[in-house]
Amino acid sequence: MLYEPPAFRETDPAILQALIRDARLATLVSNGPDGIPDITHLPLTLVEDGPSGALHGHFARANPHWQRIAQAGRAVAVFRGAEAYVSPSFYPSKAEHHRVVPTWNYEAVHAEGTVEIVEDPAALHALVSGLTTKHEAGRAQPWAVTDAPAEFVAGQLRGIVGLVLRIERLSGKRKLSQNRAAQDRDGAIAGLAASPDPRDRATAAAMAEVVRRRAD
Repeated sequence: MLYEPPAFRETDPAILQALIRDARLATLVSNGPDGIPDITHLPLTLVEDGPSGALHGHFARANPHWQRIAQAGRAVAVFRGAEAYVSPSFYPSKAEHHRVVPTWNYEAVHAEGTVEIVEDPAALHALVSGLTTKHEAGRAQPWAVTDAPAEFVAGQLRGIVGLVLRIERLSGKRKLSQNRAAQDRDGAIAGLAASPDPRDRATAAAMAEVVRRRAD
């Protein structure tokens, strides 16, 4: 379960889905039979399927997680957005009373639901094609699964199994200094925006977006 203090809780489905689409890699977690979670890192594509959508992806057939997740019947996919270290030096209040400490700002979404394993070759082909189309979009000459010889693709498909996670619950957390005084929050935005690290600048942009939403 995602720890969601009220100040950081995000419930807007459009924002949560946007964070999922922007994430480059998911962490898929399910209960293992020995009490230790099974975890696989893999790209997942959000598709329209049911009231909350579904996530499509695939496992290597050699990965035992797919058999264990089929037994568990449910899983959680974790997606991470912007994240950055926030220095107390960013806060104007540091010069006033020094009662400040570092923190870490971040965005995260958990998608929980039932799982289905897909082994049918035609369905697998569709899953892989959808994932490829997503990540090839925007290229001058997008590669497609159909560019490869059919017999080669068929052989590759025998090495994987598909996954469909039908989302029943979305939980979101955007810990972006909402609990800080305005001057400290603005100082953190300015400090991160000036960083040479693009991850810091992305976090500053997310913080500024939250400020704008609250002002609307």
